[in-house]
Amino acid sequence: MRAQNSATESTTIAVNGPDGGRTAATRPDGGRRSSTGGGRPATQGTVLAGLGVVAFSLTFPSTVWGLESFGPWSLVAVRSVVAALLAGAFLLALRVPVPDRRHWLGLAVVAGGVVVGFPLLTTLALQTSTTSHAAVVVGLLPLTTAAFAALRTGRRPSRTFWLAALAGAAVVAAFTVAQSGGAVSTGDLYLFGALLVCAAGYTEGGRLAGVMPGWQVIGWALVLCLPLSGAGAVAALSVEPVRLTAHGVAGLLWVAAGSTFFGLYVWYRGMASIGIARASQLQLAQPLLTLVWAVFLLGEPLSPAAPVAAVAVLVCIAVTQRANT
Repeated sequence: MRAQNSATESTTIAVNGPDGGRTAATRPDGGRRSSTGGGRPATQGTVLAGLGVVAFSLTFPSTVWGLESFGPWSLVAVRSVVAALLAGAFLLALRVPVPDRRHWLGLAVVAGGVVVGFPLLTTLALQTSTTSHAAVVVGLLPLTTAAFAALRTGRRPSRTFWLAALAGAAVVAAFTVAQSGGAVSTGDLYLFGALLVCAAGYTEGGRLAGVMPGWQVIGWALVLCLPLSGAGAVAALSVEPVRLTAHGVAGLLWVAAGSTFFGLYVWYRGMASIGIARASQLQLAQPLLTLVWAVFLLGEPLSPAAPVAAVAVLVCIAVTQRANT
């Protein structure tokens, strides 16, 4: 998630122009492509964006698997190291120039929210929360990101947008309290914190995507974190026990290479081909896909309230997208 995920959700802002308008998206090679192009590029873009959504939807189940072998701090640190090495190799192979120094502060915000904050807080939450519960709560991320973006850019969404956003927040709050026995649990606090830091990182990433391709934003954010994540991995692995299992290793590899690197890469490439509107419709399936993975990969029992709440949140997101167009 996206992360992940996830996600995910940040890309909705990332292809907007610096003034908030919807422009032609920047391709990773620096060229431009129409966001409404048809034919083969549009079909390929749809496939790529769909692959990104699938990758993000597997983030939480993969994190649960990873926790079988690693402690939460070790999992997050090693995940970041592996993803940063992949991103660095990719940037080097394509000879992508280092961003201007004036962009490094923004990249640090992206790194703090997307590379460190969200993975760490959701990993801590998944020690006590079920995957399906976390998927519903984090399903609110697009709305949280939109609110941060409104504050950051000074844009004023319509009243319909805010009513739908508040309705989505109310659904998640009611679901959280009901599933936690009438009180908010520690895991829920971690998830709500993850929403805030990730939304901040996504919003800043959207601003930077006005001057560089979105996949390069996350790539450089990962590289920027490499010294910190490397030191953190060494420290965490020396303290937390490691019990390697097939599930644990597979989970680590997926959240690092699948969700963080591959997922973001194909997602941004797909967005560049088909544009924000069509890609966003694909992204609406992400929370529901995570619920499916929770049942089939983890064997989690699915409460009747989870899919109902997830669908309600997705309806609210769809309304905000229409209201904000």
